[in-house]
Amino acid sequence: MNRHQDWCTIVCLIGGGQEINTGEAGLEEWINAFQNEFEDWEIHFSNSIINSTNYIKTETQRTWLLKNGISEKDLHLSVSLRSYRSEQVSAFVHELLELNLDNTKKLYSEIKNSFPFFLTRDIDTAKDWLRKESKGTERIGLVASSGARRLKALGLDVKNEISAPNWFLNSSDDIRSSSFLEDIATEFDIQGLEIERTCLIWGANFHIVNNKWKYQSFKGTKWMNINQEITKSYLKNTYRVLLTRARQGMIIYIPKGSNIDHTRPDIFYDETYKYLKKSA
Repeated sequence: MNRHQDWCTIVCLIGGGQEINTGEAGLEEWINAFQNEFEDWEIHFSNSIINSTNYIKTETQRTWLLKNGISEKDLHLSVSLRSYRSEQVSAFVHELLELNLDNTKKLYSEIKNSFPFFLTRDIDTAKDWLRKESKGTERIGLVASSGARRLKALGLDVKNEISAPNWFLNSSDDIRSSSFLEDIATEFDIQGLEIERTCLIWGANFHIVNNKWKYQSFKGTKWMNINQEITKSYLKNTYRVLLTRARQGMIIYIPKGSNIDHTRPDIFYDETYKYLKKSA
């Protein structure tokens, strides 16, 4: 833009809460660039980003943007094309992840008829629902966090790499296809893409303990606590991505714990299941 001798306009469409890996910084990094390199640019932004921590987490950046930019109420794209049946799905997922139960229940009551969420503790039930709901060429599939490593004990291996063209495009009788319900797409496979209906397989890396999210990563033979705030943010955004990959509805499968596997105790699953059940 600075190379133009006359004038130039850049239009950026930026979603909130989509940073899932090291090096991804979202809207905040744009503001850093404006501050450090391009203070002479004329910046127009949606007023909605100021009031949401999904976009800007620090008060310093909010203050700078308000002082140096121009707030425009018409720049916010409020209707999600991803979830075309309901523009409130993203808001529902946000409140769900923020553990705002009252807001979550209110929003679900508004979207449930057009965009259903179901909950189960049986993977076969989840697969049956996907198959029964699918019509014609509509695509269905299994998704899970790349950090949900102990799903392997249930025959669900998130480390098994998929071929995106096969998973997204091949027919339902191809074992590599999403619709065959065998290969799992992780957040890295499906970020920025959608299918009609998904089953999110919830992992032990992100679960509720005493009404708060517990963040974990699996190292060697045991789970390790995640303490860095930025890494916690990446993990929460991972589940935000996975919860918003379906166009028409989804089912969440939360496994049961094991008495003989120290990496899969009941506490890693039960409280999360109870919270999600109360959210409907």
